[in-house]
Amino acid sequence: MDDGFAVFLLLGVVLVLIDGQLIYRSGRGYMNKAYGDPEAARSMTSLATVLFHLVVLGLLALVSIITVDTGDPVKDVVVKLGVVLLLLALVHAVTMVILGRIRDRQIQQQLADEMARENRRAEQERLVPRQDRVEAAPAAPAASVAPVAPVAPTAPVASGEDRPVEKPVEPVTAEPAGPVDVARAEPIDPTQVRTVR
Repeated sequence: MDDGFAVFLLLGVVLVLIDGQLIYRSGRGYMNKAYGDPEAARSMTSLATVLFHLVVLGLLALVSIITVDTGDPVKDVVVKLGVVLLLLALVHAVTMVILGRIRDRQIQQQLADEMARENRRAEQERLVPRQDRVEAAPAAPAASVAPVAPVAPTAPVASGEDRPVEKPVEPVTAEPAGPVDVARAEPIDPTQVRTVR
């Protein structure tokens, strides 16, 4: 009986340690994607793995004191190992669910932070207009004025004399007030326009 007990505990502890290492290594890679910081992912996975080890080793200790009498000591160890493997699978699944929820919560937090930053940036742009944007002022209606010859302004020179500064002359265009017949390019008298329905 003592040999069967020792073999059961030894096999149980080895199985728990192997499964714990699998959870730690795969969980660390899984959490790296959510945290982006390997150190934070490692510490969170370590905490979950420690919890896994404590729970499963506690269950192993409880199962080890249960008496199973099949008439054969080897069968007794196999039955106990079967119970431990089922409990190990159950706790493994619970640990994976816990890691998945932690990862989902972290991803949701990152998305919420990103959306808040984007919202603050958009709010700042809405309140403070960007300086590189130039908006065109609405064009004033052009008056039908004949072009005037430009007067040359004078600019002081180093010797104190005034000398004319040449500026390019922009042509003034006269636009008709009112609608224009596009086919004939002539102004239309508004009193002669009829609305057709």
